[in-house]
Amino acid sequence: MSVVDPDVSESDRGEVQKRMIGPDVLDAGQYREIHFASDSVESIGESKWRVHGLLTLHGQTKPITLETTLEKGHYRGTATVLQTSFGITPIKIAGGTIKVKDEVQIEYDIMLAGQ
Repeated sequence: MSVVDPDVSESDRGEVQKRMIGPDVLDAGQYREIHFASDSVESIGESKWRVHGLLTLHGQTKPITLETTLEKGHYRGTATVLQTSFGITPIKIAGGTIKVKDEVQIEYDIMLAGQ
């Protein structure tokens, strides 16, 4: 996972990235995996699907819905999660002048093996 907010300086993105994987947020040392398991998929157009399933993040599992499209052999999409739903307190850096919102957008790009 990486921080990509273009409205934040490169050095501040680096600080947010460091804190994001550290014990303050994702705690990657303790929670080594982020896991998603789908339980249903519905077609919402040509090469477009709504995928329902369970996301495990920071040791907590919650239902989530992903909007996915197939483009040039890649399944791409986005999902929005509330950090607080997974027991994460949004961070602040630079004396509170930079605050990470509770609502975070996740973007994904999956290419199947052998494609």
